[in-house]
Amino acid sequence: MTGRMTTRNDLLRFLADHGIDAETHDHPAVFTVGEGGDIKARIPGAHTKNLFLKDAKGQLWLISAEGHAAIDLKRLHTVIGSARLSFGSADLMQEVLGVTPGSVTAFALINDRDRRVRFVLDRTLAEAAQVNFHPLTNTATTTVTQDGFRAFLDAVGVRPLVVDFEAMAVIG
Repeated sequence: MTGRMTTRNDLLRFLADHGIDAETHDHPAVFTVGEGGDIKARIPGAHTKNLFLKDAKGQLWLISAEGHAAIDLKRLHTVIGSARLSFGSADLMQEVLGVTPGSVTAFALINDRDRRVRFVLDRTLAEAAQVNFHPLTNTATTTVTQDGFRAFLDAVGVRPLVVDFEAMAVIG
């Protein structure tokens, strides 16, 4: 057992403690990328879709892509070097990332204390001036700068695999 999961307030305090400026916008619950267009229109920066996946060998993956990116799950494994991919269960997501379906976010990597998840980041997000993720709940969106997001990843000890989803290729 990895101990207590981080909450939204814990996450926001963690960001502040690491000098990461974050602006959080409360809103009605949003469960899919297709929902909340009016909310996203009011929040600057790149919006995201996040997928919690498990490969055929049991490796866990978190994919964070720009909200409009097309992700070909039938081909993605050949790009990222995994076994065939499928969606991870809600129970496994809760156990490892401390979030429920609809609230999947790169910020949930703070709860992956055993580093069971490999993180794949869309090139578009890696290059965006500002990125938006749920702060562990789908009733809010938190905006951080690119430098802030990189500082968050460094602070939790995660190095992303950057993929250009348009070209279906690893960058760098």
